[in-house]
Amino acid sequence: MKNKFNLNPRILVLVLIILIAALSRLIPHMHNFSPIGAICLFGAAFFKSKWKSFVVPLLATWISDLYINNVIYAKYFTSFTWFHSGALWSFSSYIVIILFGSYLLSKKLSLLNLGVGSVGAGLIFFIISNFGVWISGLMYEKSLLGLINCYIAGIPFLKGTLLGNAFYVPLLFGTFYLMESRFKVLSEKDLAYS
Repeated sequence: MKNKFNLNPRILVLVLIILIAALSRLIPHMHNFSPIGAICLFGAAFFKSKWKSFVVPLLATWISDLYINNVIYAKYFTSFTWFHSGALWSFSSYIVIILFGSYLLSKKLSLLNLGVGSVGAGLIFFIISNFGVWISGLMYEKSLLGLINCYIAGIPFLKGTLLGNAFYVPLLFGTFYLMESRFKVLSEKDLAYS
């Protein structure tokens, strides 16, 4: 019998890993200790179809955002929240991280590339999200000094982002590497490890 849904085991496993990682955001953690940078890099590295490398990580993140905003932080909102106030800037940074990861990780996965990707993803999120806080908020004056102050105030959050990437990048990539080694149906010939 022909598979009318054309379900690819590799794609299903990749999606499942990303969803589980996104849902790990529900576990109490330090500020910005998050799997999102790793999810974006992981999708960029393993989805051959570029639209999937964007849609799957962004959709998984948005689904976890819906739960966080409307259940965990429900007391802060007066109605159902589809997107938090900084979503434009956060999701813009995720798109840039995916583009960065697509360039860095699409053909060769190495410890060096994963390390550069992990730090780069953290810096991309830090730069874009803090710019968003500065430009769209009232906390900092709209001047170069205000922007600098915003970035300085964001440094403690950068620590959490970098630690989150340092934890989740090896976890996601290592888990899938081990699964690929064990189950050949998950392997793809185009991607080289070193």
